[in-house]
Amino acid sequence: MDLRQLAALVAVADHGGFSAAADALHTVQSNVSSHIARLERELGVTLVDRQAGRLTEEGALVVARARRISGELEGVVSDLAALHDEIVGAARLGVIGTTSRWLVPRVLAKVRERHPRVRLVVVDATSTSLEPRLLAGELDLAVVNLPVPGRDLSCEPLFDEDLLLVVPAGHPLAARSRIDMRDLEGVGLLLPPPGTAFRGELDAAAAAAGILLRPIAEVDGLRLIAGMAMEGQAPAIVPATGVSGPSDHELWKTLSVSGLPRRRVGVAQRRRGLPAAPTRAVLEVLREVVGAAEVKGLHPPTG
Repeated sequence: MDLRQLAALVAVADHGGFSAAADALHTVQSNVSSHIARLERELGVTLVDRQAGRLTEEGALVVARARRISGELEGVVSDLAALHDEIVGAARLGVIGTTSRWLVPRVLAKVRERHPRVRLVVVDATSTSLEPRLLAGELDLAVVNLPVPGRDLSCEPLFDEDLLLVVPAGHPLAARSRIDMRDLEGVGLLLPPPGTAFRGELDAAAAAAGILLRPIAEVDGLRLIAGMAMEGQAPAIVPATGVSGPSDHELWKTLSVSGLPRRRVGVAQRRRGLPAAPTRAVLEVLREVVGAAEVKGLHPPTG
C-alpha cells in the first residue's frame, strides 16, 4: 500500500471527483485514477463508484483510516520540531457555534502569540456534526456539549454555562423575570432534536419537574435556535453566551428558570493515537484561555 494511493483516495473524497482531486494534488487525472486502481486491486474491493462519482462503503472505511495515517505522519514532523523547542504544523479545532463567538478569537490570538508557526484550522458546527468528524480524523480537538456518546472519545470538562429562556416580547411569560420549570408545561419551544446531548439535559430537567417539553420545531444548532428566538419567532432555552444584547429587548426578553441545569461544555479528542505537538499546544492554550475568561454566565466545571 502506497501513501500516494491513500492520498489520492482522500482527495477524491474531499473534492468530489477524479478531476478535482487531481487539481488539489497538483497532478493529472490519469495519475489519480492509476493510484486508486492499484489500491483497489491490492485490497480486492471497489473503492470509488465511477458512475455515481462517490465512495463506496469500502472506500469510506479506507478513507477514515487514511486520514488517521496522514495525521500520524504530520505528527512525526511536528514532534521532531518540538524536540528543538519549535512547534510547527497544523491543528484542527472544532467548536460549537454559541461558544466559538467568544472563545475562538481569544484562542487564535494566544496561539499566534505563543506558537507563530502553528496553523490553526477552526470548524464552527454543532456537536452532532463535530463528533463524527473528530472520530474520522478530520479534527484533532472539538469543543462540544457534554456528555459525548460512545467510548472512542475522551472528554475534559472546560466550563459550565447558565441557561436562559428567551421569549418574544409579546409572550405571556415576558411579564415575569423568573419562572419555574413547571411553568413551561404546554409552552411551545424551539428545541434541539432528540438524541443530542443538550436535548437530553433539557428532557431530564423537565422529567424531574414532572412535565414534558413541547417542541414547535426541532433545530440542530443552538446558535440558530438563539437567533430565531431573538427575532421573536418563538421561545427557546439557550446558553447565556448565545444571547447578545440586553436582557430586555424590544423583540425579546430573557428569563431565569428555576430547576434548569447548567450546560456542560468540554473538549474531546480521540482515545486512540498520540496527539501531535501542535494539538497539545492548542489544548494547553484552550485550557488557559477558558480558565482566564471572564464571560457572563460561565462557571468552573463541576461533576
